[in-house]
Amino acid sequence: MEQLKIPKKIKIKRYIELIIGALMLGFAFNMFCLPHNFVYGGVSGISIIIQEIFGIQPALFIWISSIILLIISYFALGKELTYGSILGSILYPLAIQLTSKITIYFSMDTSQLLLAAIFGGVISGIGNGLIYKGGFTTGGTDIIIQILFKYFKISIGKAIILCNGIILLTGTFVFGINNFMYGIIILYLISMITDRVLLGISDAKAFYIVTVEEEKVRDYIINTLNHGVTIFQARGGYDNKKQKVLFCVIPTKEYFKLKEGISEIDKQAFFVVTDAYEVYGGE
Repeated sequence: MEQLKIPKKIKIKRYIELIIGALMLGFAFNMFCLPHNFVYGGVSGISIIIQEIFGIQPALFIWISSIILLIISYFALGKELTYGSILGSILYPLAIQLTSKITIYFSMDTSQLLLAAIFGGVISGIGNGLIYKGGFTTGGTDIIIQILFKYFKISIGKAIILCNGIILLTGTFVFGINNFMYGIIILYLISMITDRVLLGISDAKAFYIVTVEEEKVRDYIINTLNHGVTIFQARGGYDNKKQKVLFCVIPTKEYFKLKEGISEIDKQAFFVVTDAYEVYGGE
């Protein structure tokens, strides 16, 4: 199958997002995480521990780790998966080095630990999202996670928890329980913000509705809420009976109108509501 050719403008946009994302990660690391010894997982977290114990600069440690992990990735995961990590693995430690003196020009109250954790997590999450959105990664523990998934059959989710959990616990022994809790906050914010950057903020809801009052619900959606409906032919998995499923997408602000309307028409109705991040087409 012939591969789709990516337009030059899109490629340039992806590289710009990669550079901006790497700089944001470097800024968050040097401005908020490193000064407070916030260990939040990944090679960055390990570098903070290594600096505390051995005095090795984080940028240098990340450079060395990235090169070693890229070599391992090439042999363990193959060249296709490795190529997506090369640029990020080079730019990320470079960004950390370039922003290493940031606290000389911008100072903050070191007693405001919660603020530092929140801003560090949010900015890192945006940076991560921009990098992943362009189809790149920063390598590091992402490579270890992929290896655990491929060779040890550990799910991606469990592999992430395992890797970051070990790093966080190690940081706890070095810096104490308070830093562990701040690390959890940062890790959660990074995960949440990364998803928001990748998927966007949902401004619509998708409803899947199973009801015996199909015509009334359909009429309510079309004539009262002024939205379209698609009807699927389905079959119950338990009783094998044929039934219809109503599907519609509505603005989030009208979520409660439809939810209450369905409940009013048929109190026994079954429906599932999910976020709809992007909606295209239709009239």
